[in-house]
Amino acid sequence: MLSKKLRFFFLCGVFALAAAVRAEVVIEHWQTPTGAKVYFVQSAALPILDVELDFAAGAIFDPPQKAGLAATVGALLEMGAGGMTETEISDRLADAGAYLASGAEDDLARVSLRTLAAPDKREAAIGVLEAVLREPHFAVEVFERERARSIAAIRDALTRPAPVAQRAFRAALYPGHPYGNAATPESLAAIQPSDLRDFWRAHYFAANANISIVGDLQRPAAEALAERLAAALPRAASLPVLPAQPERASAGTKTRLPHPSSTQAHIYLGLPAIARDDPDFFPLLVGNYILGGGGFVSRLMKEVREKRGYAYSVYSYFSPMKQSGPFTIGLQTRREQANEALAVTRQVLEGFLADGPTAAELAAAKDYLAGSFPLNLDSNRKILAQIANIGFYDLPLDYLAQYPSRIRAVTLPEICAAFARHVRMGELVEVIVGAED
Repeated sequence: MLSKKLRFFFLCGVFALAAAVRAEVVIEHWQTPTGAKVYFVQSAALPILDVELDFAAGAIFDPPQKAGLAATVGALLEMGAGGMTETEISDRLADAGAYLASGAEDDLARVSLRTLAAPDKREAAIGVLEAVLREPHFAVEVFERERARSIAAIRDALTRPAPVAQRAFRAALYPGHPYGNAATPESLAAIQPSDLRDFWRAHYFAANANISIVGDLQRPAAEALAERLAAALPRAASLPVLPAQPERASAGTKTRLPHPSSTQAHIYLGLPAIARDDPDFFPLLVGNYILGGGGFVSRLMKEVREKRGYAYSVYSYFSPMKQSGPFTIGLQTRREQANEALAVTRQVLEGFLADGPTAAELAAAKDYLAGSFPLNLDSNRKILAQIANIGFYDLPLDYLAQYPSRIRAVTLPEICAAFARHVRMGELVEVIVGAED
C-alpha cells in the first residue's frame, strides 16, 4: 500500500508541476531592427539572467579539408576581445559573479552568459559579452596554442576504440557531407589565422542570430538588451547557405576495424533519418523510447542485456538536425561475442519494424514522456535551452505547452508508419571496432 501511495503523490506532484509549467512558460518573440530573432521568458523566481545567442555557424559550414574550423572559431571567441585578454575577461566575469561560454556543434554555434540580474552585476557581465560579440581577437598565439591542444587531444582519442568507432560511424553515415567529417590533425593544420576571422564575418552577424533571454527582466529591458547585443554584431549581405542534403551511404555498408588493445567490441548501427522539422518527430520519439531509448524498460535492453547478458548497456536514439540527423543503435560487448550480440540487436529492430509496439508499451511510453517533460523546464537554464532550440529550428511558440498533448496523441499506426519511412533494415550502416575476426 505504501508504494501505491507514494506513486499517487509522485504523479500528483508531476501533474501539478506540469500545470505550473504550462501557466508560467510564456515565450515572447520579436525581431530587432538589425534582423536578429529574439525569444524571451520573464522569470522572477531567482535574481538571475541567462542569455544565449545561437548562430547558423556549426560544423555543417566547415570548408572541405578544414574540418574543425567552426569549433575553433567558437572556442576562441571568449579568449580575448575588445581591449581585454582572456585573463582579463575571466577576471571581470568572476568579479561580476558571471559565467560565459562559447562553442560550436554540428548545426550551430552558441555564446551564452549567466549573470546576476542586479543592474551593476548585469551591466558588467553584459559589457564583456558585448565585447566578445563585437571584437573577438583571434590572436595568433592563442590560436596556435589551442590548435596544438586540439591536435594532441585528437591523437590521444585515436588510440582509444570508442572515439575511433564514433568517427568511423559518422563517416560511413555521411560520406562527402560535413556531418561525416571530423577534425583531424591534418585538417586543423590546414586552418590559417585568416580563416577564423573570415568565418566569423560570414556567420556571426545579426540577421543570422537567435537571441534567447530568460530571467528577472522586464520586457522593455529585454528589448533594449537584445538590440544592444544585435548592434554589437557585424552585418552581412546574405545568410550562409547549407550544403546539399546528405546522400544515403551505399545500402548495407559495413565497416570492421581492428583494435588489439580493446577488450570490448564497439558496435554502431544506423542511418541518416530525420530533420528537426519533420512531422514524424513525435511518433519516432515515442517509438524509440520503446525500442531503445527507455533504459531498462526498452526492448533492446531486455533482449540484449537482461535475457542474454551480451552488453551492460544498449540504446537507440534519433538526433534530429537541420538536415537528416542520424538514427543510432549502440552497444559494447566482449570481442568474441560481437557477432551474436549484433545478430540479436538486428532481430529486435527487425521485429519492432514488422510488428510495432504493443498497446501496453505505448501507454507506458506516453505516461513517462509526457509526465516527465516538466522536469525539462524546472530551471531557468533548462528553459533557456528549450527556447533556444525553438528559435534555431523555427518551432512553434506553443511547442512547450503542446508537447505533452502531442506525445499523448501518438498512435500505434503512426509509429509503425514513421519507422517504415525512416528506418529500413537494408539501408543500415554497420560499424564494429575491436571485434575478433
